[in-house]
Amino acid sequence: MKLDVIVIGAGTAGCLAAKTIAEAGLNVCLVERKRREEIGEKICGDALGEHHLKTLGLEKPQSGELEKRIEGIKIYSPNLETVFTIQHEDFVGNLLNRRLFGQWLLKKALDSGTELYDLTQCTKPIFEKGYVTGITAKKLKTGENIELKGKVIVDASGFLATIRHKLPKQMEIENEIANEDVEACYREIRQLKQETAESKYCEIYLNQKATPGGYTWIFPKNGAKVNTGMGICMRPNFPNPKNQFYKHVLTRPLFEGSLLLDGGSWYDPTRRPLDNMVGNGVAILGDAASLVNPIHGGGIGPSMLSGHLAGKTIVEAMEKGDVSKKSLWPYNCKYMEIYGGKQARLDIFRLLLITSKDEDLNYGMNFKLLTEEDVLKAGLGEDFHLNITETAKRVFRGMRRVRFLNKLRLTVNIMKQVKIHYENYPKTPNHFEEWKTETETLFRLARSKIGN
Repeated sequence: MKLDVIVIGAGTAGCLAAKTIAEAGLNVCLVERKRREEIGEKICGDALGEHHLKTLGLEKPQSGELEKRIEGIKIYSPNLETVFTIQHEDFVGNLLNRRLFGQWLLKKALDSGTELYDLTQCTKPIFEKGYVTGITAKKLKTGENIELKGKVIVDASGFLATIRHKLPKQMEIENEIANEDVEACYREIRQLKQETAESKYCEIYLNQKATPGGYTWIFPKNGAKVNTGMGICMRPNFPNPKNQFYKHVLTRPLFEGSLLLDGGSWYDPTRRPLDNMVGNGVAILGDAASLVNPIHGGGIGPSMLSGHLAGKTIVEAMEKGDVSKKSLWPYNCKYMEIYGGKQARLDIFRLLLITSKDEDLNYGMNFKLLTEEDVLKAGLGEDFHLNITETAKRVFRGMRRVRFLNKLRLTVNIMKQVKIHYENYPKTPNHFEEWKTETETLFRLARSKIGN
């Protein structure tokens, strides 16, 4: 069967891409291994900033998709003595009913004319003359192998990245992601005996003993339910997140007598975006392209943005009759401009957080080496200046924590360099190799200076 566009994965990125492309009158299909009724179900933090819907011009869904309004985030120091409350429009949003929200997005795609192949597993891409021109897939109900041909293939298959892993090196799209750039996560939905006192805020807890290189979260849902879990950086010998969760989280008084409603594990690629997300006849979206906020691990908003931007770019390329890497390149440029540059800067900030000792974070937050405003600006990907008082400097010298002070300064400086670098993302593939080399140099410098 010949199609204009084949989208692998009916998640947030895939549905937005399919919707955008189908609205332009193109022949598009979604290939999804889940059955239609299960689309949207995912082990996830379930949080979505309100600004993402506004950016994409989407109305708020009104049929139970938005479960709980959130007014901000509270970040707790490892010793729990200091709490930063971050309130800003970018951190206001909702906890989702993930299945209903996924079904809402799917309906938008289908109502626009998208065809759905559910219970269908994509197995590999088809290549012809340097282009991706289709896929082979297996119908899970019957075991039948099928072949679908299209002018553009979109990989929105999530962390597993079904297409990306099988692309040839000459396409200059990274096949593999380093383990140290991935968080192993475990999450449960729990019914509490009573609603939490802080039911309007998402809570994040930093603690290297419980969550090395990550954090614990407790996100409130309606009816005294919570979405709670932890992510742990997959560096060598990282502990099992489920074991850590039961040891360090469920032992809290909050969870006494609570009831498990749902639980499970998944992986979150918490790093900068892929340096390049397009090739001849192919585009990579969402988690498959590592489009996740490196600090809080939220990927729903960036995934939807990538689907919208890639969809628009593919429509323009199809109108020109050219689906080459060069013609699809504007998707890279638009994403890097709107969100990718911020994501890259946050990847540097992540290095500071995952390699800092609990004692440094305790003192840093307590003595305002790092303030709520600094954390907010870092979270927004904006420049921030460390207003370190003489008192704080003396305290840190007395405690022999000058190394952390210097690490903080280095982090700010390298984040500024990364910002300038991403503002100069190449407008065409011609200068990509030089840009990529400089990117790798910057992140190597960050790992050597901050990440040790």
